[in-house]
Amino acid sequence: MTLDFTEFFQKYEALASFADATFDKVKSAYPAEVTCKEGCQDCCHALFDLSLVEAIYISKKFRERFSGKEKDAIVERANAADRKAYQIKKEAAQAAARGKDMEHIFARVSWERVRCPLLSDDDRCIMYDVRPLTCRLYGIPSAVNGKAHICGKSGFVKGRPYPTVNMDALHRQMYVLSQELVESIPTRYVKMADMLVPLSMALLTDYNEQYLGVESPQDKDLDCRAGKKP
Repeated sequence: MTLDFTEFFQKYEALASFADATFDKVKSAYPAEVTCKEGCQDCCHALFDLSLVEAIYISKKFRERFSGKEKDAIVERANAADRKAYQIKKEAAQAAARGKDMEHIFARVSWERVRCPLLSDDDRCIMYDVRPLTCRLYGIPSAVNGKAHICGKSGFVKGRPYPTVNMDALHRQMYVLSQELVESIPTRYVKMADMLVPLSMALLTDYNEQYLGVESPQDKDLDCRAGKKP
C-alpha cells in the first residue's frame, strides 16, 4: 500500500504558520529584544527532539530535495550529530539513575551544543523553509514545564513580563496529530506517537512502510494462514 500523509502534513504546516505568525507578532512588538538576524546560528546548536509527524515530514522533504554527494555529506553530518546527541542523553540518564536533581540535569543538557546537520559551511540553514517548530520560535520567550526560557543573545530581561509561548501546549498538539497519523495506518506499532527523535535521526531514517510497521493485506493473509492472530 502507498502511505499518504497529506492530511497530517497540512495540519502540521498550519502549526508551522501559527509559529511563524507568533514569532513575527512578538518581534514586531519587541524589535529591540528580538535580535534574530540572518547569519545568526545560535539556535542551530540546540539539542531538542521532534514529534513523529514532524520527523516524518522533515525526512520526506529532505529525501525529495537532496541526492548524490550533497545528500551523502548531510547524512555524514547527521551521523556525527546523532552520536553526540545519544551520548548526551546517555549521560543524562545515568545522572538521573544516580539520583541527580532533574532540574539540574535538564539545565545541563540545555547547555550542550550539537551542530545541526542542516547547517551549511557558511552557517545557513539549507532547509530553512521547512525547519522544525522549535527553530521557528527560538529567539522569543517560551515556557517549558512551567519554566521560562529566553535566547541568551536576545535583549529580553529576566524577571520582566513578556508574551510567552507555551511550548507544552504546542507539544501536546503535535502529539495528538502524531497519534492521529498512527491511527490512520494499519501498523503493529500502536504506541509509535510516543516516540521523540532528534533532527539528526529524522534525517537518517526512511519512514517507509516497513519502518512504520505497516502490514499489507498479503502479510495479514500469510499471518492468518500461519495461525497468527490478526
